[in-house]
Amino acid sequence: MAENSWPSPTHNGRAVTDAEYEQVAARFSDDGVYGSPADAQVVTAGSGLTVNIRAGVTASVRGHIWTSGPSGAILQIAANPAGQTRTDRIVLRLDRSTWTVRAAVKTGTPGAGAPPLTRNTGTSGAWEILLATVTVQSNALSTTVARGELYVGTRVRPSLSTARNPYPEQGELAYDTDTDTLRIYSGSAWRSMYQRADPVVIDSPYPPGGWVNETASVIEMRGGVVSLRLGSFLRAGRATADSQTNTRLPVIIPSALRHPNRDQFGLVYITGAQVGRLTIFSRTQPEAGQVWMTQHPDIPVGSRVLSSGMTWVVD
Repeated sequence: MAENSWPSPTHNGRAVTDAEYEQVAARFSDDGVYGSPADAQVVTAGSGLTVNIRAGVTASVRGHIWTSGPSGAILQIAANPAGQTRTDRIVLRLDRSTWTVRAAVKTGTPGAGAPPLTRNTGTSGAWEILLATVTVQSNALSTTVARGELYVGTRVRPSLSTARNPYPEQGELAYDTDTDTLRIYSGSAWRSMYQRADPVVIDSPYPPGGWVNETASVIEMRGGVVSLRLGSFLRAGRATADSQTNTRLPVIIPSALRHPNRDQFGLVYITGAQVGRLTIFSRTQPEAGQVWMTQHPDIPVGSRVLSSGMTWVVD
């Protein structure tokens, strides 16, 4: 069969049929309602055996736009004289016999659960997406509606961590190519979903006096969670008395990996079966990124300090 494409001057004089348009437009937009779950539900219980479709709703079904209009709509729910509960569905249905999208009631069978959605592929039949589920008790005079809107999503946008979309939509995804990080916009901030940066050695290039790094200290981040493995430190030069409350260890946490507003605390093990307290200062502190022993016994020359691992969230 010969190749073809559309729209094109060589295909039907650039005219596109409804079926061809669906093939073109179905992936322009995901199926669903425009907005987010923070919006009022699209379908609510109405008077008696009816449901109300909220006014001013816009949705997309296989690339076809639907709107509820300025007044919304009212749909009638069938009576249920059977002795069992019935579950109906409110759907948006693309009918390929007319190429229109309309809100419709998909009536279930009493005792059989919710009816399946129709999802016919090709150029005929119907394609449905869910708006709500309606519970109709036996001989009921009213209904119960559970929202079930499917919302249009967004694509993943490649970006720099310093130059993301300044007007993001809730649920928008961005891949920061410079930091190898996948982020999602929560509605108020960008949150890290995935990150796999190489481990970083954080030994200070300007170690404070009296300490020697014996084993490298390493930090890494996965999905906004930092994992720190401090190395071992040898006390050299002079002893540290417990009256000297704070003594800084020869490491520095990179700025992007510091907790945004909370100091972190951990234990250190000191030669002679002794322990001390470790403080890692957050971004808000003058000592941001520095690691200090803030409680400890006398530490004679030749003693070693070892730390347990620590984790914290930065995003």
